[in-house]
Amino acid sequence: MSDSDSSSGSSTALRGSIGVAGIVFLVIAAAAPLTSIAGSLPVMIAIGNGSGAPLAYIVAAVVLLVFSVGYAAMSTAVTDTGAFYAYVTRGLGRPTGMGAASLALLAYTTIQAAIYGLAASTMQSVVVRFGGPDLPWWVWAFVLMAIVAFLGYRSIDLGAKVLGVVLVAEIALIVALTVGVLSKGGAHGIDFTSFSPSSFMSASPGIALMFAIGSFVGFEATAIYGEEAKDPKRTIPKATYIAVITIGVLYALGSWAVVLAYGSDEVQAAAQNDTADLTFNATAKYLGGFASDVMMVMLVTSLFAALLAFHNAIARYTFALARDGRAPQRLKSVHPKHGSPHAGSVVQTISAIILVGVFAVVGADPVLQLFTWMAGVAIVAVLLLMVLTSIAIIVYFARHSSDDRLWHTKIAPVLGALGLCGITALVVANFTTLIDGSQAMANLFIAAIVVTLVVGVAAGLALERRP
Repeated sequence: MSDSDSSSGSSTALRGSIGVAGIVFLVIAAAAPLTSIAGSLPVMIAIGNGSGAPLAYIVAAVVLLVFSVGYAAMSTAVTDTGAFYAYVTRGLGRPTGMGAASLALLAYTTIQAAIYGLAASTMQSVVVRFGGPDLPWWVWAFVLMAIVAFLGYRSIDLGAKVLGVVLVAEIALIVALTVGVLSKGGAHGIDFTSFSPSSFMSASPGIALMFAIGSFVGFEATAIYGEEAKDPKRTIPKATYIAVITIGVLYALGSWAVVLAYGSDEVQAAAQNDTADLTFNATAKYLGGFASDVMMVMLVTSLFAALLAFHNAIARYTFALARDGRAPQRLKSVHPKHGSPHAGSVVQTISAIILVGVFAVVGADPVLQLFTWMAGVAIVAVLLLMVLTSIAIIVYFARHSSDDRLWHTKIAPVLGALGLCGITALVVANFTTLIDGSQAMANLFIAAIVVTLVVGVAAGLALERRP
């Protein structure tokens, strides 16, 4: 980087002109739709509730949509790039806010590391499939890190434009698969078995719901970019609702198409027989082999989009903490040219190198261990974070009269909190299955999440007492 690029700005306000569409792109990028349809969905079908998997996405979307009502109301009262951290701080105090920030950093750092593992493994397979060199997965992981670091260091507008191009192609492919299956009547005709309560409750619905809620991780991004948005009080609520509804509908229809491609009665057996290629085989059958190859390549770009979105989120969290005096002051500098939290971006790149590097050095499997373990930790951490945020929203509006809408400030936040608590309990109960490890390993990860929260609160209390 040039000297000018590395210089620090004196301002502590982020700059940008991102609109509703840009923020929606960033949120959907973090959700990585193609990753969910080609990666998570086959597992949901195989070991979850079979043909009832599409309804799991709808249940997750409804809970998050109810949560979004209070979340959007809070965004009009508090505009801060810290989002969940800022909201919890306003509602429950600085010590609890520090605990929330600790959970957020843990969740986004681990989910990004997880995606590096899956993205690198997928890229390795794609390169070999098309005649390229068979390099170790970690080589591709560090190549992706370099690209993410370059874009993350610069303006959020640039990142949004890159993600926009990637996401349009990604969503188009899922829509094309859905149309292809529906237009040909699927394997045994069109039916709505996937959306019946009996199908949803069959076998292990808890596992399906875990993967479904995990597919929405990154949902917080609507408020994270508030300071870089045009007219944030209007942009953030609108982007929040659009993002949740778009992701929910896309997932529900895309997963339904995959179920119909094999038939509601046969899809679970097909998923158990060949989990990895379930969606790719459906694509080859209904759109042709070329489309299946394109989907494999697009899966890499989908994962890359998620990496960039999470990188940006973590950089802005560290920026918000530094600006509040809760992290090294160097991290609150804003780049004079790009208007980005460049110091936080650099720190995030270093942390990704270290975490992924540890898994590479010990010879861990990039999917079965790096992806699965870290994704499990992230899902539990972000659910706890959203529960805290729900409580904070309720408390905040109980103390302030800035918004007297009963549904937005009381009823919806309470319902959202109850829904999230139920999902969190279900995820914890099935955590061993989620990480595909021993009970001892599951207990270790859960303990690490709890310790992170406690240490964060303790650090906040210590800072409060500091003269």
